Amino acid sequence: MLHIYTGNGKGKTTAALGLATRFLGHKKHVCIIQFMKKNIEYGEITFFKKIKGIDIFQFGTPDFVDKKRPKQIDFSEAENAFDKVKDVLNRHNYNLLILDELNVALDFELIPIEEVVPVIKEYKDDLEIVITGRYAPEEFLEIADLITEMKEIKHYFSQGISAREGVEF
Repeated sequence: MLHIYTGNGKGKTTAALGLATRFLGHKKHVCIIQFMKKNIEYGEITFFKKIKGIDIFQFGTPDFVDKKRPKQIDFSEAENAFDKVKDVLNRHNYNLLILDELNVALDFELIPIEEVVPVIKEYKDDLEIVITGRYAPEEFLEIADLITEMKEIKHYFSQGISAREGVEF
């Protein structure tokens, strides 16, 4: 099954990680591949690294990607992440695969959607796949089994409150 968690509201990754917790509670195996997130100490990643049954792979840089002028390393890291996705899918070791921020990597054109969609279509009936991030492409929406859109109604960022430990990271 293919789950899409998208929209401009907070909670897409958090929802995916909640599902990971549920899978782990049933002694199922989980893999998280994060696009555009690397070398950042997110609280949930620090926690999950202590838990058996879950593997986490981060790709990207600690810097934000400039959508208008991405660097070569941004393309390389996204391609490395997608190579890891294909490797993980070919191994059949997991019950849940979370592709965190894949939608954003596609929207930034760091990897071609024409390469990604066939791979997802091929494996979406073999395991649960969750794809997170704003800007979910229409191609994913057409093949998804579940789509959840997080919609921002109000956010304290607009009041100048920055990211807080334990809430945003």
